[in-house]
Parts: sequence; C-alpha cells; structure tokens
Amino acid sequence: MDLETRQLQKILDDAHQLPEVLLLKPITTSTNDDVREIALKGVQSVLVCSTRQTQGRGQRQRQWVSPKGNIYLSTLLNTRTAIDGRLALEIALNILQMPSLQNLDLQVKWPNDLYSCQGKWGGILVEPISPHQVIVGVGINLEPVPKAQIDQHATSLRELGLQDISRIQLIAELFMAIQQASAWFDHDCYNLAARFNHYAAFKDQAVEFEHLSGVCSGIFLGIQDDGSVTIETSDGLKQFYQGRLRRLETSL
Repeated sequence: MDLETRQLQKILDDAHQLPEVLLLKPITTSTNDDVREIALKGVQSVLVCSTRQTQGRGQRQRQWVSPKGNIYLSTLLNTRTAIDGRLALEIALNILQMPSLQNLDLQVKWPNDLYSCQGKWGGILVEPISPHQVIVGVGINLEPVPKAQIDQHATSLRELGLQDISRIQLIAELFMAIQQASAWFDHDCYNLAARFNHYAAFKDQAVEFEHLSGVCSGIFLGIQDDGSVTIETSDGLKQFYQGRLRRLETSL
C-alpha cells in the first residue's frame, strides 16, 4: 500500500468512515465505472479516486475533461429514501461546507455544478443503480484547466484562493461530505430551498432555461423544497425539474 493510500485510510478510519474498498489510482477510464464494477460484486461501501480519467463524463453523457492532477472521485451510496434530484443538491451543499473550503466564495449552479463568480470549479454526476443505491461521482479542478479544452467559464480551487492544497485531505473531506449529504437526503432534505438558495448561482438574475419542450427566459427565483427550479417569465411563474440553467448574457 502506498503512502497516500495509508494517509487517506488513517483519516477516514479515525473518523469512523473507512469504506470496505478504497482505491487511489494514477489513471482510469472513469471512476464511476470502477465503482459500478465493484458494486456489482456486492460491496456496499467503496471509494475510488484518480488523478486522471480517459473517459470521464458529466450530465447527459457529455465529456468531462479530466486532465492530470485534479480530483476525480466516485463512491457508492445506499439510501432509505428513493433516489431523486434532491440528492445532487444535497451533495453540492455539503461539499461547500467542507473545512478546507470555508474561506472561499463558492456557489452551486442548479442542478449539479460547483460554481463561483469566476466560473465552474467542479461537478457532480449521480448515476442510480437501483431506486435506493447510487454511484456519486465528483470532479474537482484543483489546478487551472487549459482554456482550449473546455467550452464554458471554468476556474479552479487554486485560482479561487486555496493555496495550501492537501489533495489527500480534500479527498477525505469530499468522501465524508457525500456521506453527510446522504444523511440529509434520508431526513427529507430538511429546509432544502432556504439552504440551497443561499448559495444559488444566478439567483434573481436573468436566465435562459433549456427544458424538454424548448427554452424559456426569465428571472431565476431559486428552487423549491422539492428541488424544482422556479423561473419568473413573461407568462408567469414556471417550475421545472429537469433542464439546463444558463445566465442570460446581455450585450451593451
């Protein structure tokens, strides 16, 4: 066992959160796929983390650019409550509460982007295996991502001011934050709207919302306790459970 694995194992063991399977890999195709393969063998708790992915993916099977040196982490959750869209919101909120991130000005962009005024610094991918079991993948930009590799505003924890980055400490905190999110989810996501809207990117701003039937524009008022988005449009208030939220860029 290498030094980093031993260090991570000790942190999680001291916190009484050591999973059955813990793997740190220099490179993999997809940490979510790694966890799926392990879960199919009957393992109930697992953590896989890699410094690089060759086939990383995000929402709707979009490519997740995964250059070397960042955190690509996946784990397995077993919930009492049937999986729904609120779980990703809880995971994002609990990540923002990680001790290492407390001095940064961070946001969440509905439904699964870890965000800031400078752009996206991470993302969450939730892939259900069954109604009560799910793979959670989190990608975090520790270092700047080359602009040529991405098609959106992006930043990194280094650029946001986190100078003394302990990769192993962040991995441990991420894993524990996801476990804590599962507990919130199983307690019916108490007061979710108020907690989320405090950190919501684009709240009270003009946005475009791409949904199954097309695109609407209006003012993003935040979310409801059931996780749905509320948009104030020219035709009145509209709520959506699925879609893509973007700030409406205006030209001077």
